[in-house]
Amino acid sequence: MDPQKRIRELVDLLNRYSYEYYVNDNPSVSDTEYDRLMRELEELETAYPEYVLADSPTRRVGALGVTKLPKVTFAEPMLSLANAFSHEELRAFDNRIKREGIIPAYVCELKIDGIASSARYENGVFTLGATRGDGYTGENITANMKTIADLPKRLAQPLDIEVRGEVYMTKTVFHVINEERARQGEELFRNPRNAAGGSLRQLDSEITRQRRLCIFNYVIVNPERYGLNTQHEVLERLREYGFTVNPHYRLCKDIDAVIEYITEWQERRHELDFDIDGVVVKVDSFAHQKKIGNTVKSPRWAIAYKYPAIEMETRLLDITFTVGRTGSINPNAVLEPVMIAGTLVQRATLNNEDFIKERDIRIGDYVIVRKAGEIIPEVVRVNFTKRDPEVKPFVMPDKCPACGQPLRRAAGEAEHYCLNESCPGIALASLIYFASKAGMNIEGLGERLVEELYNRGYVRKITDFYRLHKYRDDLLTWEGMGEKKVGNLLAAIEKSKENPLSQVLSALGIRLVGNKVAKTLARHFPSFEALLGATYEDLLTIRDIGAAIAGNVVAYFRDNRSLIAELISLGISPVEAAEAEKAGVFSGKTVVLTGKLSRYTREEAARIIESLGGKVTDSVSKNTSLVIAGEDAGSKKTKAEQLGIEIIDEKQFIGLVGE
Repeated sequence: MDPQKRIRELVDLLNRYSYEYYVNDNPSVSDTEYDRLMRELEELETAYPEYVLADSPTRRVGALGVTKLPKVTFAEPMLSLANAFSHEELRAFDNRIKREGIIPAYVCELKIDGIASSARYENGVFTLGATRGDGYTGENITANMKTIADLPKRLAQPLDIEVRGEVYMTKTVFHVINEERARQGEELFRNPRNAAGGSLRQLDSEITRQRRLCIFNYVIVNPERYGLNTQHEVLERLREYGFTVNPHYRLCKDIDAVIEYITEWQERRHELDFDIDGVVVKVDSFAHQKKIGNTVKSPRWAIAYKYPAIEMETRLLDITFTVGRTGSINPNAVLEPVMIAGTLVQRATLNNEDFIKERDIRIGDYVIVRKAGEIIPEVVRVNFTKRDPEVKPFVMPDKCPACGQPLRRAAGEAEHYCLNESCPGIALASLIYFASKAGMNIEGLGERLVEELYNRGYVRKITDFYRLHKYRDDLLTWEGMGEKKVGNLLAAIEKSKENPLSQVLSALGIRLVGNKVAKTLARHFPSFEALLGATYEDLLTIRDIGAAIAGNVVAYFRDNRSLIAELISLGISPVEAAEAEKAGVFSGKTVVLTGKLSRYTREEAARIIESLGGKVTDSVSKNTSLVIAGEDAGSKKTKAEQLGIEIIDEKQFIGLVGE
């Protein structure tokens, strides 16, 4: 091996992977593979220092891409951490510190798999938020960080302070968002970290708000200015200031206690609703940290212990294809069942043709499977040493698996599409979406029942759902469909006729028209009749409606006039009440929700308030009418008290809205 040539190869590879990870939030390799290549590069550079390149990723923290977000320069750099992958490396780290004449205590913190960020406050008011970028220059994401509910926007004390932490997305939120993206025919996020990164870099902060990001804080820049001498004091002080701190940190007296903590959380990490990929180990004393010092890229007094990815080998039995409601053809791996992180995995995503061919995945191969972000199973790579020479290379089908019509792959796109408007696969996917929670929310009309109704010929288009009452006697003869179940199903279908126009628009599955866009359309065109008469130019005058959405909406209502007329004839003629006409206990009030509610999610409570005439905002101001404070309500409640704004608790809220 030519070491100079290999160093050049590794630098090019790692710089590309770094750009994908830090800038695009869409890495093409696993963290484990990235770390392996980085370790190889570090070893080669140590052995051949004369070949070290100026653009080597070992010489910088992250990657700063070309984006539309303004740049922020840090007075104190945001350094990354060196990694350890074994207990032996941890003990070597401990020995290096002891050679400095220091007997250290350590603070262990869970390593959140999120986006490193900085928050600055002036006179106690949040003024600037930034990503880490390359450690010296980051991206200004102030507007987006303001949408993070657990980041205080005003401190109880008028401090000038910079706090750093990790922005993340919970597994629960990630799962909900990906379900919605699947229903909308959009590309799925690969894991919560990528979802959080993409959300933080949105140019529209309203999109970021909808992603419900969270943050754990762990650094105060120049902590000595605030009378702090140790890292564990910083974590305690952050909580006093109103910042969210991961509660699972631990002060360890020696490296043995550190290893015990790491082993404990390697077993327990699946209990958490957020991803961790390791543990950060820091020398506790700031005096000791100063003596130990930093390298150009990372502190010598801290190290990140990286947990190995949970990967299991199994056999790929088949590759099947499903048709999405937009006509996208989605390949899926059928696997010999294997347990991963306590879950039996039998299927995994294969994304698209390029993904399969780049990894040379073939039916019959033994493949390595893991859960991306501990949630979505994915095929990582093939164990080529076990490959049967008889297995055949993957070939993407050229015809739709549902209708047999030719597929089309547009230039610059990874997905193949069926363009047959009469495709039964598209029809079935559209029916499932229409009845789903994201659509008309018809209770009891789940995916399996819709598929059964479709296969038996009872439902072929959405209007057929509203004729099912004619087949009541037939349905009663189906296995598992008793009198009560059939009665409840038909009642739920009838009740869905009362849904507002925005919900019906979302359920129709018009491309690019999700919940938010549907609400915007319904506010300006509050009936089917109004939408049928809307022109492309009319739609373009509306804020948040661009050319693509306008074109899709006009085309849908032009091509589906008979379907809309049929819906109206069946009693589905929804309207959207004007905001001023909404009556209720919150009519005309601006309401802020803070703290944790036990009965409702924040989104459910907001929908209730809006349905009763109120407007929900995230920040408390002189224009706020009412604050609803759940458990652990923080700075918003404090500010409301200072401004003399009415505050009620969850019990009082339930009393107002009824059970």
